[in-house]
Amino acid sequence: MALPPKDKPPLNRRPIRPSDRRPRDPGFESGLSRQNSSNPLVKAMLIIGVVFALVITLVMGYAFLIAKPNLPKISALTDYNPKTPLRIYTADKVLIGEFGEERRKVIPLNEIPQSMCNAVLAIEDDRFYSHGGVDYVGILRAALTNLRGNLSQGASTITMQVARNFFLTNEKTFTRKMYEVLLAWEIESQLTKDKILEIYMNQIFLGQRAYGFSSAAQIYFGKDLKDLTIAESAMLAGLPKAPSAYNPVSNFRRAKIRQEYILQRMRDLGYITPEDYEKSMIEDLHIRGLGNEFAVRADFPAEMVRQLLVTQYGEAIYSQGIDVYTTILKADQDAAYKTVRRGIFEYDLRHAYRGPEGFIDLPEDAVKRQRAIDEALLAYPQLDDLQSGIVLDIKPKAMQVMIATGDTITIKGDGMKLAAASITDSTQTKKRLRPGAIVRLLSDGGVWKLAQLPQVEAAFISMNAETGAILSLVGGFDFRRNQFNHVTQALRQPGSSFKPFIYAAAVEKGFMPSTVVNDAPLSIGSMETGSQAWEPKNYDGKYDGMMRLRNALAKSKNLVSVRIIRAIGPSYAQEYIQRFGFEPEKHPPYLTMALGAGSVTPLQMASAYSVFANGGYRVDPFLIDKMVDSKGTVMFEAKPTRAREDATRVLDARTAFVIDSMLQEGATTGTAASARGKLGRNDIAGKTGTTNDSHDAWFAGYNPKVVAVAWIGFDKPASLGDRETGGGLALPMWISYMGTALRETPQEAREVPSGVTQVDGDWFIPEFSNNGGVRELP
Repeated sequence: MALPPKDKPPLNRRPIRPSDRRPRDPGFESGLSRQNSSNPLVKAMLIIGVVFALVITLVMGYAFLIAKPNLPKISALTDYNPKTPLRIYTADKVLIGEFGEERRKVIPLNEIPQSMCNAVLAIEDDRFYSHGGVDYVGILRAALTNLRGNLSQGASTITMQVARNFFLTNEKTFTRKMYEVLLAWEIESQLTKDKILEIYMNQIFLGQRAYGFSSAAQIYFGKDLKDLTIAESAMLAGLPKAPSAYNPVSNFRRAKIRQEYILQRMRDLGYITPEDYEKSMIEDLHIRGLGNEFAVRADFPAEMVRQLLVTQYGEAIYSQGIDVYTTILKADQDAAYKTVRRGIFEYDLRHAYRGPEGFIDLPEDAVKRQRAIDEALLAYPQLDDLQSGIVLDIKPKAMQVMIATGDTITIKGDGMKLAAASITDSTQTKKRLRPGAIVRLLSDGGVWKLAQLPQVEAAFISMNAETGAILSLVGGFDFRRNQFNHVTQALRQPGSSFKPFIYAAAVEKGFMPSTVVNDAPLSIGSMETGSQAWEPKNYDGKYDGMMRLRNALAKSKNLVSVRIIRAIGPSYAQEYIQRFGFEPEKHPPYLTMALGAGSVTPLQMASAYSVFANGGYRVDPFLIDKMVDSKGTVMFEAKPTRAREDATRVLDARTAFVIDSMLQEGATTGTAASARGKLGRNDIAGKTGTTNDSHDAWFAGYNPKVVAVAWIGFDKPASLGDRETGGGLALPMWISYMGTALRETPQEAREVPSGVTQVDGDWFIPEFSNNGGVRELP
C-alpha cells in the first residue's frame, strides 16, 4: 500500500540508524585512544618509514645531482685499447716469450670458447643477460645468505666489476658502491651485453701477472684459450674473486675446491651435461704457472730479443702490443733444449753425489707433515724434467720420496747408483741421505733415478749455413737458475775445434791434405815462445811420426798443428782468422793459437764454421725475422744476405772445399767417427775440441744447410774429468740435435770447384802449390 507523502524519507539523505541508547564508558574510550597513540611498534615503523624515505631521497638526490655529473667518461670502454705486452714467437708462430707489466692478449668474444664464458657466468653473474647492470635479485639473495650466517656473498655483477676495474678503487665504502652502480647503468646504456662480457674476459686480473683469460690460459696451462677443457675453464673461472687465494700454482687444493663448486654450478644451470660434469671432476690438471707457461723452452733467445728491443725502443715496447717473429724453429729448439739437458744429466750422473739440497723436519702428525712437505717443495720447485722431492724412508737398496704431486716414488736398483756413497755411517752429515732430505729425481724411460742440481753448464746453437738465421739457441742448463747466456757471452778456449782455421791458412800457403808432417815430440825454447820453454803434447800422449795432414786433423794431433803454425807464422795466422769473424786481440800471435788457446763464444764458432759449410761466404747470424705492431702493420722485416747470391766471399771456394773434405774425414775415421754411423749421412763434417785439463769440451759441425756447435764446461773453469772429451760430451749432443734437424733433408754432395785436382790420391790446388807445394814438414 502506498505511503502517504509525509511518511516517505527525504530524498538524498542517508538512512538514519537507530541511536545507541546504551550508556558509554568514558574509561574505555580514553584507554583505546591512549593505546593507539602510544604503541612503540607503530611509532618505530612510522619513524623508520620516514627515515627510509628521507635517506632514499637524499641518496637519489646525491646520486643524480652530485655523483652522476661527476662520473668519469666511459670512453676507455667504448674505445677499448688496453696495454698489451711484447710477444715473441718462433718462425712457425709458437709463443716463446711475453714481456710487459700486464700480460694480456685481447680476444674477440666470438673466439672465446662457450665453456669458458659459461664457467665465468656460472660463478660470477648467472643473470648477466637478464639484468640491467645491477642485479636486484642477486642483491636480495646475497643479503639473505649473509643474514643466515653463511659465507659472505657479494652481489657485484660483471658490469659492476668492469666499472670498478676501470674507474674505481677496491675500497669498501658507500660512495664507491654508489659510483659503481651509476657507472654500471651508464655502461649498460652505451654498450651491448656481449661487448661488456668481452671487455671483462680480456681485462680482469687473474694472478701470475695474467690479465684476461687468454693470458691466464697460457700462463696456468701453457695452452691457447680455444684449447682449454671444461675442467680447465672452471679452474680459471675461480680466479677473479681472489687470484692469490685461488691460485692453483700456490694453493692447488683451495683452487680445486672452488673449481669443483663451479662445475656443480655449471651442471645445475644446464651449461654442461651430467656426463661432462663427472668427466671434468676427475680430470687431471697439469698446472704450469709463471716461468713454465710456454710449450717451447726458448728463454735465452726470447731474452736476447727483449734486450735488443728495449735498447732500441725503450720501455714503451712493453705495452704497445708488438709481435716479434724470430728465426727459431720449434722442432729445432725442442731438440736443442732436450739434448743439452740430457748431456748435462748424463755427465752429472757419472760423477760424485754432492748431497741433498737441504733438510726438513717431518712431524709425526700427518697434517703437519704434509704441510711441511708442501712448503719445502714450493721453495725447491721442479725444473722441467728435474723433479724435486722429500725423502720419507731410506734403506740400503731402496728409497721412498714424495714429490710435489703428492705421489710417493720408490727408487731402487740402478736408480740408487748415485746414492751409494751417501747412505753409509761414515758419510758427512750434510751429505747423508735420510728422511727429510730434499733431493732431485729424474725419470729415465719410466724408471726413477736419484739425480742432483747440476753445477756444470752447457750451450748449443744452430743456424742456417746459407743465411745466418739462428734455428735454435740454448744458453745454459736452465734460464730460471742462471740467466748468463753461454752462447753469446761465454768466452772460452776452443781447443782443437779451432785447428781447421789454422789448416785453412796453411792450405793457402801451399800445404795440402797429402802433405806429410812429423808427429813427434817438440821442444820450443823461450826465445821463440816469448816466455817459458814449451813442450806441447798430444792428448793421448802417443806419437805417430810422419803422417798426412788429412789424418792429423782427423786424429787431432797437436804436434802437427804446432809445426804448421811455426811454418806459416803466428802473425799470418792471426790476420787470416779475421775473415771468419774472430777478433785478433782474443787470439794473440803465439804458437799456442794452433791449439785453440784464444777465446771464442759458441756463436762466433757457429758463424765461423758456416764459412766452410756454405763454400766460403760470410753470413752474419740474426735472430729477428719480422716485427708487427698491434694493428698488423709490419714494422721491420729482415733481409739477410745469402751465400752464393749477395753474401761476401771471405774464403776461396777451393780452400773451403779442401778443408770441408778434411772435416768430413774427422766424422768418418777421426775423433767424431761415431757421427756418420749414427746419422747415416755422408754430408756431415766437424771437429771435436778439448782444452788443457779438460776445462772445455766442444763439437762444431755442419752439413751444407745447417751448422751447429755444442759446448760444455764449468762457469768457473775447472776440470770436467781426466777422461772427459769433446767427443764424449759435446759430440753426442750434436748428433742428437742433427738427427732432428736433418731428418727430412736430403743428402747433398759437394761440387768440386774448378782449380782443384787430385795428386797422390788426395785433393790438390795447383795455384797455391808452386813447385809442388809443401810436400813434407819434418
